[in-house]
Amino acid sequence: MSKALTKPGLRRLLNRFIGGPTPIFHNSSRSLQTLAFEEIKSSPEKPHKLTAFILHGLLGSGRNWRSLARSLASSLSSDQWRMVLVDLRNHGKSAEIEGLLPPHDLENAAKDLANLVKLQGWDWPDVVIGHSMGGKVALQFAQSCANGNYGDLVSLPKQLWVLDSVPGKIILDNSEGEVEKVLQTLQSLPSTIPSRKWLVDHMLNLGFSKSLSQWIGSNLKKSGDQETWAFNLDAAVQMFQSYREMDYWPLLEHPPKGMEIHVVRGENSDRWDRDVIKQLESLDSKPVDDTEGKVSVHVLPNAGHWVHADNPKGLLEIMAPKVASVV
Repeated sequence: MSKALTKPGLRRLLNRFIGGPTPIFHNSSRSLQTLAFEEIKSSPEKPHKLTAFILHGLLGSGRNWRSLARSLASSLSSDQWRMVLVDLRNHGKSAEIEGLLPPHDLENAAKDLANLVKLQGWDWPDVVIGHSMGGKVALQFAQSCANGNYGDLVSLPKQLWVLDSVPGKIILDNSEGEVEKVLQTLQSLPSTIPSRKWLVDHMLNLGFSKSLSQWIGSNLKKSGDQETWAFNLDAAVQMFQSYREMDYWPLLEHPPKGMEIHVVRGENSDRWDRDVIKQLESLDSKPVDDTEGKVSVHVLPNAGHWVHADNPKGLLEIMAPKVASVV
């Protein structure tokens, strides 16, 4: 069951734990809210030993990854895994939370994860898996952990999975890309939509693909007799701008000791240019250095950008053996 956690507490106690903003006030009671999330366990009746966070992409939510999470948890049943499907700020049920304050960028999106761990009293995640924008949030989380931004008692993830997410700055040629066109289209629409069918038909008439149009339609929620977005569109646009601007090549060139970074590229994905692919391959073939972590690159056949939908079986075959090696 999805949860949006609210914990009361004294201001100084909260500040000691998260070093964050003043708690939010609701109905005269003081509280600080964390991200909404959903848990999937390999064996619900037994306590988990290891945890993986799964982070969706722009305009998505944790529920997009339920099928992959269940399959991965099932394949790792002997190790008692827990998969935490997170709704990033401004997305899914986290879009309903008022306490996730701006700026809406990758640094704060990653800090939300640290706050979730601290306020829940959890152990730090052993694995962090992120797709598209979520992949860069995962990289920011690892970088902030390594830099001591979340305190002294932080444990680095043992594995980071970056799924079809370009690690560096996104530089577009003369025209805007597909994501930019989608965001511009959504911003031009009214805040309430007559129906899901109306939206899908509208997107199709504008030349977007059927699969993309239907996926956009799946991100609506009921609001009276009409429907509205299941995300905060303006804030999501700010997050996308941060996603385009952030550069994590230095982290991949010198990953923290003890951390494996796995980058999965969809074979048919249109998000990669030749120079970036060469840069990735050079990191994959880099000699082993005992003072640093390791970067591995995987190419998922028969898949575009939506790796978990295009070839879920192939993605599981890549990930499961590696994740199973985490101890």
